[in-house]
Amino acid sequence: MQPMGDDAGTRRLPRNLQRALIVDDHPLFCDALALTLRAVAGIGAIETAGSLAAALERLARGQAVDVVVLDLDLPDVDGLDGLLRLRAEAPETPVLVVSSMSGDALIGAALAAGAAGFVPKHSGRESFRAAFEALRAGRAHLPGDYCAEEAAARPASAAVARMAQLTRQQARILELICQGMLNKQIAYELSIAETTVKAHVTAIMRKLGVQSRTQAVLIAQQARFSAVTPEG
Repeated sequence: MQPMGDDAGTRRLPRNLQRALIVDDHPLFCDALALTLRAVAGIGAIETAGSLAAALERLARGQAVDVVVLDLDLPDVDGLDGLLRLRAEAPETPVLVVSSMSGDALIGAALAAGAAGFVPKHSGRESFRAAFEALRAGRAHLPGDYCAEEAAARPASAAVARMAQLTRQQARILELICQGMLNKQIAYELSIAETTVKAHVTAIMRKLGVQSRTQAVLIAQQARFSAVTPEG
């Protein structure tokens, strides 16, 4: 494994990473990863969440977290959507993706969604040590065999990058649009005014660079987990 250099536009501020939140629905892996982070990364306080909803609830309560370690394959999200929602909830908190899937397209899409680094689940301790050293130095960390050119050739990365611009409320509204809801129905579902929904929809289309709700849905579909996994 090796960190990605500054020339890729990933330079971040150095960080003091002491408190981690592991988001993974496999308790045994959480326990093993917690031991690894304490041993090789000097993480003193570690909490776990078995779902994205549980992780978002903790962050919404203002729980102090220096880094989130995220598995993409969670029971209550479609992979990259979980990463996008975490970044919208806590944009200043770095998210290190640890996944059993690690193709170039998926890694590139994760970076486009705002991930601070990517470590395949099968990696050894030294890979996690290197990842946290990179994060503390303000650099992204990627697998050594990652090919940025291959990832950039996939349209999903561009779609995910657009989706990453949405706020948490805008992402929720787009999700409801994808379910076929009208503005009036969305307003009722979220307990907000219909005029507010209309304003959000306008902002969503502007950020996604589209002219219609149908085009916005297509962008969302391109950013789906299945569109960037090897099987997709």
